[in-house]
Amino acid sequence: MTPVPLEDVFLAAAALFVVLAIAMFYRAVVGPTTQDRLLAVNVLGTNTVVILALLAAGLDQSWFLDVALIYALLNFLMSIAISKFTVERGGVL
Repeated sequence: MTPVPLEDVFLAAAALFVVLAIAMFYRAVVGPTTQDRLLAVNVLGTNTVVILALLAAGLDQSWFLDVALIYALLNFLMSIAISKFTVERGGVL
């Protein structure tokens, strides 16, 4: 039995995270409360960063890591901005 190349493992893990992101997208659209939607969007952003990092390792393309880092920073800022907007609007009990 031949061993599976590590690159294939990274690509399979990235595919699994894409499936999980699709499930989380459903929660972001349907989610009954604003807090559920905010959490789902934050998880989607984190999944995207993980997918990009796995693609960087699986495809041996280091520029994916640069994009992942920028996306992580934008995801953090977006999370703070939406949380601030929700608190100011009175959506938090």
